[in-house]
Order: sequence, then C-alpha cells, then structure tokens
Amino acid sequence: MIARLAILLAALVLDRLVGDPPWLWRAVKHPIAVIGEAIDALDKRLNRPDFTGETRRRAGFLTLGLLLLAALILGGFVSALCEAFGFLGMLVEAVFVAVFLAHKSLVDHVRAVGTALRQGGLAEGRRAVAMIVGRDPNQLDQPGIIRAAIESLAENASDGVVAPAFWYLAFGLPGLLAYKVVNTADSMIGHMDERYRDFGFASARLDDWMNFLPARGTALLFAMAAQLGRWGQTARGDAGGTAAGPRPTIRGTFSQVMTITRRDAKLHRSPNAGWPETAMAAALGLSLGGPRRYRDLIVDAPQLNPEGRRSADLDDLARAITLFERAMGIMLAVIVLALVVALPA
Repeated sequence: MIARLAILLAALVLDRLVGDPPWLWRAVKHPIAVIGEAIDALDKRLNRPDFTGETRRRAGFLTLGLLLLAALILGGFVSALCEAFGFLGMLVEAVFVAVFLAHKSLVDHVRAVGTALRQGGLAEGRRAVAMIVGRDPNQLDQPGIIRAAIESLAENASDGVVAPAFWYLAFGLPGLLAYKVVNTADSMIGHMDERYRDFGFASARLDDWMNFLPARGTALLFAMAAQLGRWGQTARGDAGGTAAGPRPTIRGTFSQVMTITRRDAKLHRSPNAGWPETAMAAALGLSLGGPRRYRDLIVDAPQLNPEGRRSADLDDLARAITLFERAMGIMLAVIVLALVVALPA
C-alpha cells in the first residue's frame, strides 16, 4: 500500500503539472481512444438492430465482460512488469496512472470556455463548451454556457480524477483500467435511447456502482474546499461582501454545502453526478441543473440549489476552477498524510 500511495501521489502531481501533451497523442493513440475503438467495434458487431431487447441486453453484458477481462489481464501484466523493475518500475507506473487522470486537461478545457466567451462571444463560447458537454449548446446564452462548463467541471472532478485515483488505490492498475473501461463504455453506450437502452444497460449500471463512493467523496472535498475558502476570506476581511463591493468567492460553509448537497443531489437524473454538482453549486452560491437539450431530447431536470443565482458570469467560472483546484489540493494532502502514517517508524 505504501508503494501504491507513493505512485498515486506522483501520478497526481505529474498530471496536475503536465496533463495530456498534445504532441504525444498526435504521435500515438491515447489509451482511452483505444478503449473507445474496442467498444465501438463490439457495438457494431453485437448490437444488431434485428436482435430482440433481451438479446441486446445479453450482448451488452458480454461486451462489458470482454472489456473488463482485457482490462484486468492488461492491468495485471503491466503491474507485474513494473514491480519487477523496482524504483524505475514505480516511475513508469506513475506515468501510466497519470495518463488516466484528467486534472490539467479538465481545467484547460473549462478555462478555454471562459477565454472563448471573452474573445469570441457566444458563438466561440458555444463551440468551446461543446467540447466538454453532451447537451446541445446552440440554445445556450452566456450564463447557460458558464453553468454548463461548471457542471462539467464538477462531474468530471469525480469521473476524471477522484474515481480513477480511488480505484487505483483500492486495486492497483487492474482496478484503474477496469474503471476507465466501464466509465468510457457508459459514456459511449450507456444511453436511454432505443439503440442503447438494452445494450448499454450493464455498462450504465456498473458505472453507477463504481462511481457511488467517488462522487460522494468529491462532494465532501468541495465542501472542505468551501470551508477553507471561507476561512481565507475571513482572514482577508471579505467574507461578507457588500452591496457595492464584489461578491465573496465562496458562499457556503462546510455544513451548509453538505446540507444542501444531501437535500438536492438525489434530484439529479444520475445517482452520482448530483453530488459533486450540487456541492459546487452550494459552495459558489449558484443554481445549477435545470432543463437542457440533448440533440432531439429535452430533459426537464430540476435545479440544484434553487436558492442560488442563475446568472452565472465569468467570475463564477474562475471561482469554480479555484474551488476545484483547492479540492484536489486537499485530496493530495490526504494522500501525503496517509503515506506519512503508513511509513514504518
């Protein structure tokens, strides 16, 4: 466990500093792209339109089983290979883990939405936010674009950082690869339309289960980050704000954020995404969620933290990134503490 904690710490720092270098993934395929190609190939072969719903569901279970088997075998092989090379192998494993984390790339994409809105207006903002959300951006105004980006930041804090770290820490590389396979399959085939309702059932349900603890842990991290921000504001004397002055950076205390999160998270159509999204909303004093369009489908989703503001602005986007960075910093600190405690005296 000590080695795994050290590797995870190194991977998180590496991902935070370097992220996904575009030049590298122009030269070779990103592992997530390879996973996606495998899912697409199985989808085309096993999700046939002439199959009955029951047959499609069985094919979906078979697809997920094959993907998980490949992930577990590959993860076990790479893990054993790295272990055989001692300290050098630990470094290689840290790089391998960092590839499956998304701290820097997530921040870069969310920040790009703000840059696009400032420099190119609504049209550029819609194009930028379309890179990170699945909904139709063409009907979004500027506050809607910003809310969508903040929601994506909150949800992907769990899916892209906390959950991969959790499953790596629990089960090493096999656990990490299994999670990324399931999460990628859910994003590709875990839909409720006619084509995927049955075929993607297994992927969607397993993804819900694997994200159960990470999503709630991410909400907890956001609540802790909110409290830390409140303490910082109190020290600077700007916690309350005034009618004439700027809004405080963080609105909610730890207790307030968790109370609102426990109340509203269950309103989200996802059993997990509502937790980090509501915590982010409560911490920033925003109201997130609400009706949205996915291609031809309009989802009448409830608002999360409805008491908050709907008129999100570019300052809110910057505050959301700050809260995310602070929450990830807390996670790093917890890992460092766990590593220190685990080290022999």
